Amino acid sequence: MQMKAVNLNEPNSVYVQDVPIAVKKDDSEVLIKVKALGICGSDIGAYKGTNPLVTYPRIIGHEIGGEVLEVAENDRGIKVGDKVIVEPYIPCYKCYPCSIGRTNCCVDLKVLGVHVDGGMTEYFSHPLNLVSKVPENMEWKHVAMIEPLTIALHSIHRPRVIAGEHVLLIGAGPIGLLAAQVANVYGATPIVMDLVDERLELAKTLGVKHTINITKENAVETIRKITNGRMVEVVVEASGAKAAIQSVIDYVSFAGRIALVGWPNSEIPLPTAMITKKELNIVGSRTSVGEFKEATELIYDKKINVDPLISKVVTLDEVPSVLQQIAEHPDKFMKVVAVL
Repeated sequence: MQMKAVNLNEPNSVYVQDVPIAVKKDDSEVLIKVKALGICGSDIGAYKGTNPLVTYPRIIGHEIGGEVLEVAENDRGIKVGDKVIVEPYIPCYKCYPCSIGRTNCCVDLKVLGVHVDGGMTEYFSHPLNLVSKVPENMEWKHVAMIEPLTIALHSIHRPRVIAGEHVLLIGAGPIGLLAAQVANVYGATPIVMDLVDERLELAKTLGVKHTINITKENAVETIRKITNGRMVEVVVEASGAKAAIQSVIDYVSFAGRIALVGWPNSEIPLPTAMITKKELNIVGSRTSVGEFKEATELIYDKKINVDPLISKVVTLDEVPSVLQQIAEHPDKFMKVVAVL
């Protein structure tokens, strides 16, 4: 039997093709009828050939929700017919990071759609321990937004944001705007910085009081006014842009914290003397770990509003053309999801 899959044969060559239908390898896996897919920036990088970790041919997709078709008896309460979300990061469970519960830092981590085939397919089999139930009446387009929200949650958890702090989010893309909403939920005050007025206006509709267009105002002076001279206690850098990364030291307070989320195209030097002078804590924030339950609840309880971030809902057959459109005009899209 065959099923449809979105396959990258090589960079800039993407098609919906028939491939052998997914089957469970053994009882450690669960077979899923895919119902919801999100298109991520990493999928665009794979399409354009700019992600050095991707090998070809490759079935892409790691933001996956669906309905359980086959599952062995288990102690996690997952049964046939359940709505589930897939955790797309497959660790080795043997290395040091895995031994301390930081499986997202696994030295041999396999990410769906990057290192191994992903889930832009009609059916998908995945380790049972990396599948979680979602509410039965949760909309599929919202299920597709759970994984991106886990990335945003991790970016707020890593620098340990607490109520009352100012958090600067650099980059008003999906992750930055989700993280800004999380900051609000946690009782912190988000400040969103970007180059595009339309995205900053969107941030305001999502409850962000303070925005900064870096091309039109002095960011340091604006932040100083907002924080009464202290500067921000936390910076979450979600753009990956060289200039933005190098500026984080200017925006953060003495004894502040910085989370680096965006992936730059090359290594970027930082002023180490000022890092020492301010005694800053700088942390990386990579994917997520243990955050799917919280992300699901935040969306389902409407504490995080994902609808304004969904630019378009498409079918599986439309994914290749949409990938091309996003690659050519990234400014016209926030988040595109497919509902099967």
